[in-house]
Amino acid sequence: MNGWFRSFLDSLFIIHYSFLMFEVIPGILEKEWSEIERKIELVKPFAKVIHVDIIDGKFAPNTTFLDPKPFQKFTPELFFELHMMVENPIEYLKPFADAGFKRFLGHIEKMEDQEEFVAQGQLLGEVGLAIDGPTNIDSVKVPFEDLDCLLLMTIKAGQSGQTFVPEYLKKTETLRQTQGHLPTLEIDGGINSETIIQAKNAGATRFVATNYIFKGHDPKAQFDFLQRLNKEC
Repeated sequence: MNGWFRSFLDSLFIIHYSFLMFEVIPGILEKEWSEIERKIELVKPFAKVIHVDIIDGKFAPNTTFLDPKPFQKFTPELFFELHMMVENPIEYLKPFADAGFKRFLGHIEKMEDQEEFVAQGQLLGEVGLAIDGPTNIDSVKVPFEDLDCLLLMTIKAGQSGQTFVPEYLKKTETLRQTQGHLPTLEIDGGINSETIIQAKNAGATRFVATNYIFKGHDPKAQFDFLQRLNKEC
């Protein structure tokens, strides 16, 4: 790429990026409904969106709570997004949409047909593709303009509490530098007060924080601090 063209793209990115909205989303990955409900109750006074992870034991050697029905207690007042670390995520779209979920993020690694998943998801709410940390961005076969968001993992998906892997952010940087039109770039995995700045500098605008919010004594204070970093840094 010519130097002048790279500088031109960088300038466009800076101008566009300065107008973007930055968002922190509490993430929940649990095996039992009682713990999910406890965490929802903790964050619902201050969080507008909640990110729920589901794992079926086939995508990764872990299994979470998979029943959408209990969420109906909370979906009328909160916006829920579903992160599907499952085989054939298209099968989970309608059950969770019926329970009130409004954004659907399916992993491409266990997806039979990306175009069909996106088409079906668009009928039910917002839809995005999720990309595991080691997965190459070229594995996305759907045009970016057809997506509401891209979820980029900065860990190997499947377990909460893992350490952020900086090199997985290279996909985010590459997308911002080479693509003219992009959906919202959402980062998930090891987000804390230090890594959120790295993710933001790489070009992401939405950040899922799980352990950092819920392992502290005051989830609201942790959440507010991440939001403040987004505005100040």
